[in-house]
Amino acid sequence: MIEYSILDQSVAVAGRPQAQAITETIELAEHCEKLGFKRFWVSEHHNHPSILGTAPEILMAAIAMRTNRIRIGSAGVMLPHYSPFKVAEQFRVLDALAPGRIDLGLGRAPGSDGRTAFALNPQANERPAAFPSDVRDLMAWVAGEPLVGGHPFRDVHAFPQGETVPETWMLGSSDYGAQVAAIFGLPYAFAWFFTDGKGADRAIKLYRDTYRPSERWPEPHVAICVWAMAGDDKAETERNFLPRAKCRLYRDRGMFIPLETPESVEATDLNAAEENRMQTMLRDSFVGEGPETAARIEALGKELDVDEIAIVTWAHEKSIRHRSYEILADALGVAA
Repeated sequence: MIEYSILDQSVAVAGRPQAQAITETIELAEHCEKLGFKRFWVSEHHNHPSILGTAPEILMAAIAMRTNRIRIGSAGVMLPHYSPFKVAEQFRVLDALAPGRIDLGLGRAPGSDGRTAFALNPQANERPAAFPSDVRDLMAWVAGEPLVGGHPFRDVHAFPQGETVPETWMLGSSDYGAQVAAIFGLPYAFAWFFTDGKGADRAIKLYRDTYRPSERWPEPHVAICVWAMAGDDKAETERNFLPRAKCRLYRDRGMFIPLETPESVEATDLNAAEENRMQTMLRDSFVGEGPETAARIEALGKELDVDEIAIVTWAHEKSIRHRSYEILADALGVAA
């Protein structure tokens, strides 16, 4: 049985204060908890005018204070930017705020351009092969377990410690993350919506074929994250998809813009190639009325034999996103 979760990226909306995107993420977490979704994850991007979620650990703390049941996670912490020990401390604090509800999703991609990555951590390029060992150390610190023998920081501990432990995940959109997840016996989430599914089959197969069982996860555990929008009317839902499509179209040109209204997108002067690209995105996305959209999502999950699917939705209006998740929760059989 596939379980369903949410990813939110605190997307910028044209004409609105950027702080509103952060507030709406917290409100959406409350809404999705009431609907019965399993997890609510928030992303990390930097110097990105379209996506305003830059500090998932802070946003997770705010969500922890406004929710009671739903798991809260990072999708993900881009570990090369940070000290593994500091990340461990942050997530130990988060676990104290929401015991047994914290997911530590890790990624290796910069979540930004090269210059911004350098601004975040000027020393990152000096340790290009350090990611696996940093993951190893972070897992030990988070769980309150010993570091490997002879480690120079073996007497350093991450506090506060407690009875529960954040659940570590590996996120990715390539073979690398799949291999790291397999080596450490971690659950793995593939960012389907990043690549429109390209590379998913190979990465998931590689993960399963090379998986090393761990105490927490004796069997491999696979999730994918898809972009989806459901509505009560197919034509109107497709129209509400236009702002997201334009953002992607402009991103392909190297331009990062906030979400516009559907009316503004319809007034945009696009050439024939751009119009075709917009239609291709619509065709390939999970967009439509609830039963139709849910059926396509379920079919993909069964085809890939995944354990979980996370859904991310961008919309100009908060009410459209909330309604989309309501419709999908009902159509997918998410139990409140």
